[in-house]
Amino acid sequence: MKDMNWLIWKLFLLFLALLVCVNLLAWNYEKKIEDKTYKVSINRISHDIQRFEKEKKHAVKTLQELVDFAETDGYPKITGILNTGPEDDIEEKERFWANTGEDYAVFATKEHYYKIMYDSQKPQNILFLWINGTAAMFLAVIIGVLFYIRREILRPFHQFSNLPYQLSKGNLTIPIQENKNRFFGRFLWGVDLLREHLEKQKQREMELEKEKKLLLLSLSHDLKTPLSAIKLYAGALSRNLYQQDEKKQEIAKHINQKADEIEKYISEIVHASNEDFLDFQVQCQEIYIGKVLEEIGRYYQEKMGLKHIDFRIGTYRDCLVYADFDRLVEVIQNVVENAIKYGDGAFIRIDTERQEEEYLIIITNSGCDLPSKELLHIFDSFFRGSNVSKQTGSGLGLYICRQLMHRMEGEITAAADKNGTMEVVVALRVL
Repeated sequence: MKDMNWLIWKLFLLFLALLVCVNLLAWNYEKKIEDKTYKVSINRISHDIQRFEKEKKHAVKTLQELVDFAETDGYPKITGILNTGPEDDIEEKERFWANTGEDYAVFATKEHYYKIMYDSQKPQNILFLWINGTAAMFLAVIIGVLFYIRREILRPFHQFSNLPYQLSKGNLTIPIQENKNRFFGRFLWGVDLLREHLEKQKQREMELEKEKKLLLLSLSHDLKTPLSAIKLYAGALSRNLYQQDEKKQEIAKHINQKADEIEKYISEIVHASNEDFLDFQVQCQEIYIGKVLEEIGRYYQEKMGLKHIDFRIGTYRDCLVYADFDRLVEVIQNVVENAIKYGDGAFIRIDTERQEEEYLIIITNSGCDLPSKELLHIFDSFFRGSNVSKQTGSGLGLYICRQLMHRMEGEITAAADKNGTMEVVVALRVL
């Protein structure tokens, strides 16, 4: 905010300096082209007076007399004429030479002096008024726009500029004030939803972690009993304490039962480790499949061009399906990203097929070298095929896709042919 305030002041001062320079230039220009009308008129009237005396043989008495003689419309800026000559008395000569406060010029002929009065007042300077008026309006508009940006954009942004940093540190309880700002209102609303979601997820993870630790402690304690029994039976058998075959078979049966108990506990541990390690929230409703494919097209159009991959979405028949728009887009993006990462980059195509009760979205890509025996496991959690090379990943992408499709009452399958073409089919319920 301080930088913006300083910017406004610098702009204001710079504008004033520029305005002063423009006014000085205009003043200097005007001084050079200062109104010389009255000087031109004095030259004309002097010439006409000489011509008048030569023809009329007497002095000019009035300005109108000279105008009539010269047959002109007048002399701009000239307001009057006085004359004096040898025949005038002293009083008339004094009156002639007296300073009446008017601007005048004295012109002499052979026998007379003429006093030519003129108006030297310049007209109101329109140029200065236009320059300063336009500059003032322009300055007002610029300052107004800057203040609007400061109030509507920079000030609200400054108020929550520290929010992402606080969220990154895990401070999820920081309050976000409601703001109806047209530029950031929706953004703040989304950030607040994100904060609430992260806070709930953090609490849930803490609860799950606590439950898992308690479960592991409990199961670990429960494992000790069958393990102690197995060790006891095994020690007795190793020392040959049981001579009868029936007793040995009974001991073997007990050992087998204890092993089953241990296997049961291990299964519970594995199940507890895998259960709900990801939260799949899906809100299904009626959506048009066309909008989903348009979103995918917009997202990958530029990206595929930069990677020089032949990416095409075939013609499709739009219809209503039962799904979550954002989650369906996520599923298709996951499949396409896998095609980019593990394919050869020759082509990726998205085709569709409408069946009676299903709508199929078929994503095909070239360059799949995944062994057929591994293809059955690509939707398992944490599974990564032998073709991953040095590509980073968690092995959860396609697992998440299947979980999401199941929650949308759909399915996702994969197949590959001998030519290395991978085909992933996303099936949705038609409404």
